[in-house]
Amino acid sequence: MSKLTSTQIAWRAAQDIADGAYVNLGIGFPEMVAKFQPPGRQAIFHTENGILGFGEAPAAGSEDWDLINAGKKAVTIKPGTAFFHHADSFAMVRGGHLDVAILGAYEVAETGDLANWSTGPKGVPAVGGAMDLVHGAKRVAVITDHVTKDGKPKLVKTCTLPLTGVGCVTRVYTSLAVVDVQDGRFVLREKLAALSFDELQSMTGATLYIDGDVADLTVPEL
Repeated sequence: MSKLTSTQIAWRAAQDIADGAYVNLGIGFPEMVAKFQPPGRQAIFHTENGILGFGEAPAAGSEDWDLINAGKKAVTIKPGTAFFHHADSFAMVRGGHLDVAILGAYEVAETGDLANWSTGPKGVPAVGGAMDLVHGAKRVAVITDHVTKDGKPKLVKTCTLPLTGVGCVTRVYTSLAVVDVQDGRFVLREKLAALSFDELQSMTGATLYIDGDVADLTVPEL
């Protein structure tokens, strides 16, 4: 079955970021979103370790390893970039000053609950700053494959893994669809044209609802 690549999912999520938005991108896959800002728009990216307004990754070999994001990836500095204490960074998060947080997920429940930090006893020891981000940002979006590597749904009725946050996710961008979390249910907004609604529902662990037209999920070849 054809599905979107991680790069294409990141591209689709980037299209919904408003010009001038203050945005935190989760470690790993979500960092790709920064590559795909639409023409004429410029987001202001925030990282928990204390930088606001940084630029793209530097060319290989030209990294300054004193300039890194929370995922320990090298970044570049743009005019107006600000540096600040870790505590001030989290004051920005907890104070509701971020417009968008984009994170990955192991599971998203139809109520908007998110599990994205542990798969069980052998996982990482603590949730970290994600729990602040999901309740501090004005909008929380998730980018993820629609199913796990062994074919189990990642969009579920109730999360079974340790939670990052409760009722926090507003939109999910997957390899097959764009789904909103609205009034405690999953509302389908876009899906791959070649995929029927019934096929998509069979790969989703909770009921998908339709409220208005469902658009084709169309992305460029990347």
